[in-house]
Amino acid sequence: MNEMLPLSYINQYAYCPRRFWYMYVEGEMIENVHVLRGVQNHERAHTPGYETVSSGVRIHRRVYVYSHALQITGFCDLIEEHEDGALAPVEYKQGKQGKWDNDEAQLCAQALCLEEMTGRQIGHGHIFYFGSRRRVTVDFTPDLRAQTVETIEAMQRTLALGLIPPHTEKQARCRGCSLHEICLPQETLQLSTQPGDHR
Repeated sequence: MNEMLPLSYINQYAYCPRRFWYMYVEGEMIENVHVLRGVQNHERAHTPGYETVSSGVRIHRRVYVYSHALQITGFCDLIEEHEDGALAPVEYKQGKQGKWDNDEAQLCAQALCLEEMTGRQIGHGHIFYFGSRRRVTVDFTPDLRAQTVETIEAMQRTLALGLIPPHTEKQARCRGCSLHEICLPQETLQLSTQPGDHR
């Protein structure tokens, strides 16, 4: 049986496969103010249990989910269960909404797990960004579902090959990355473009 991959690393791989390798395979993690703030903001969401809010929506916190078909597992920060039985996963994120789609892929993977576990179709979910205090609705379109599955399969291929992925060509993603000093993208590029010794 293949290794069950943690849901949270789908976000890392979708952002940068090399970052995923450093974190998942090599266990590298730089704890900075941004990371610590994110941990604090997640504390309430990660308290197991449920409650019913005034709108009649039942809130389930810290829910373990999995997909045997996709070989992924992890936790939903929160799941909203509506009176008609509809489910919507909710993910909490530090900072503001970025211009990348890695957060959406992680949330969609949670929905795919829930669909396999419950047999219910899940049309959308939500991401709450602490930095902007904004809740963003994500529709689980066929394109997003396909993209998420492709990301998971790419993660599995990367691990099966056992080779660290190359540096991302999307260099804007390197700015602000907590693993920048370990990955050294600019330094590696400079070394790779230097003339070789032809003696």
